[in-house]
Amino acid sequence: MSIFRRIFKVAQAETHSVVDKLEDPIKMTEQGIRDLKKDLQAALASLAQVKSLAIRLKKDAEDQLKMSQDFERKAMLLLQKVQAGELDETKADSLATEALTKKEEASTRSTELRADHQSQQKLADQLQAKVEKLKKTISRYENELITLKARAKTAESMRKINQQMSQVDSSGTISMLEKMKTKVQEEEALAEAYGDISDAGASLDEEIEKAIGTPAASAANQSLADLKKKMGIAAQQ
Repeated sequence: MSIFRRIFKVAQAETHSVVDKLEDPIKMTEQGIRDLKKDLQAALASLAQVKSLAIRLKKDAEDQLKMSQDFERKAMLLLQKVQAGELDETKADSLATEALTKKEEASTRSTELRADHQSQQKLADQLQAKVEKLKKTISRYENELITLKARAKTAESMRKINQQMSQVDSSGTISMLEKMKTKVQEEEALAEAYGDISDAGASLDEEIEKAIGTPAASAANQSLADLKKKMGIAAQQ
């Protein structure tokens, strides 16, 4: 069947291709599976008809066999009536001959029907095997389609990630980081410089006070000592 060849080709499609190339095989596979399912429904309908005919042929063959046996039984009853003196021999022979003729016709018909039944049953068995094969094929392709869709989804995700990564301006980002680093270093240096200036200012004030305060204190102490001496106050030891 052409559909099998088409589906087989789809199943062999290169699934490592980019997503836009994967979409077509997926759609083709889905359509192919739908076509296969339609074929399966048609095959099942045909199988039902073939089996139905085989059943009827078998039943007809059995009915004809029973009819043949019944005519033979009737011929025997006619002959028994002759033996019992219940029926004229000539008439009995004529009826028995007719019954045996019908018996042979029914037997022949039964044999023909059995042959037709066997032929029809063989056809039904072959069609049944094809239907089972078709069911397995559909199941296999449905499983392959699930795998194909999963791989397509993965490929799509990888494509998007790679596309996003390819659009990242690494050189621009590095340049911006370097500028930020330089600015931070400048701010840190400036802060340290202001700290040094603040410390230097405080030290200078202390040195000035020390330089001014020490002589003033010494002069005041000397004046106090002179005043005590003048007043005759002895200095405390």
